[in-house]
Amino acid sequence: MQTHRSCAAALAKSFLGLALVLSGPWVQAQLSAVVAVEPTSKKAAHTILRSAMEAGLSRASTQPATVTVSEDLADVMRATRSAGFDIFIGPAQVAASALSRGYELVGATHRSEQYLLISSAQLDTVAALRERRLYLPQQDSIYTYMARGMLNEAGMSFKDLKQVQYERYPQAGLTALVLGSTDATVVRADEWAEWSAAHPKAARVLATSQPVPGGFTVVVKKELSADVRTRLAQWFATGSETAGMVPATQRPDALLYKHVAELGLFTPLGLPGVQRVSAKEALKLQEQGALIVDTRTEKEFKAKRIQGAVWAPYIEKSLKDVAFDSAQDDFRSLDKVAQSGPPRPMIFACNGAECWKSYKAAKFAATTGHKNVYWMRGGLPEWAADGLPTQKD
Repeated sequence: MQTHRSCAAALAKSFLGLALVLSGPWVQAQLSAVVAVEPTSKKAAHTILRSAMEAGLSRASTQPATVTVSEDLADVMRATRSAGFDIFIGPAQVAASALSRGYELVGATHRSEQYLLISSAQLDTVAALRERRLYLPQQDSIYTYMARGMLNEAGMSFKDLKQVQYERYPQAGLTALVLGSTDATVVRADEWAEWSAAHPKAARVLATSQPVPGGFTVVVKKELSADVRTRLAQWFATGSETAGMVPATQRPDALLYKHVAELGLFTPLGLPGVQRVSAKEALKLQEQGALIVDTRTEKEFKAKRIQGAVWAPYIEKSLKDVAFDSAQDDFRSLDKVAQSGPPRPMIFACNGAECWKSYKAAKFAATTGHKNVYWMRGGLPEWAADGLPTQKD
């Protein structure tokens, strides 16, 4: 009997020791980071050693770390709106979006730079671009943000252009100018200096942007402990070179990020033919039988959503503009929702004022015969901020 008691005590002690190990810092939720790569920053991104960065961040934070590298800026921007990572490492527009959603600045890897709106030599003003063609990279690229800002300063928008052509490589826009396949493009000032020296008088500068934080900017989630944030900042300033990343020692003015964020083209305050509602008004309508339709990605929907919302995503290809072409988008999921039961009022929502998915879906629904269409511009961020019920898979 004594032997059995001794074995039981030893076993209990072993389990206690195991529990203490499992409750240590290495069993915390993993620290997640994403490196967002602009089309022209591939060279800088290729020097980053993902495994070395994971090891460095793990040591700095004393918890396991995972690093993702993505060239899909639209996907990364959506992640900033839903706080999808603990750390964002990316261009200024990614940092600007995260900084307004619970993140703090660690630093940038390069000094601020300016962007230029370049046209064929025959054009001499920004106004001359009306009904002309513009060559840009992805919609959520910093080049696109700067193009929108320089057009807005001249009283114009993308809808005033004949065509906005989205490609992968900004520098190719200068070649497209020479070949006559576009009328304007946007490049960095240093890119223009090098190219124009080799091609004198082949094109001209129509406008210059305000300074933009250069290289990669690093931001971390404020929910992390102060001690972890401090150690991560120190690693990015002094230890990131071991992972092939330039140290983030620059401290750009916060106003520069604010300016970039404002160029992100917020959705309009209203939508003709559709009633805009607040989160609390949407809750009352939901309690009365209305359906809240979530137009975000599947990953976002599963991670966190409005309680009782249904998922109706679509592939967004049209411009983020009031004059978007709905023929370029896929709204078939909305028809499935509408046909899933008797007609009900529909409230469209996504990731807040910068997310165009719910705006476009609500407008499409209203213009294709659906009745009682509502738009919750604040989306999930407003709903959560009001303390209203959410759920996740």
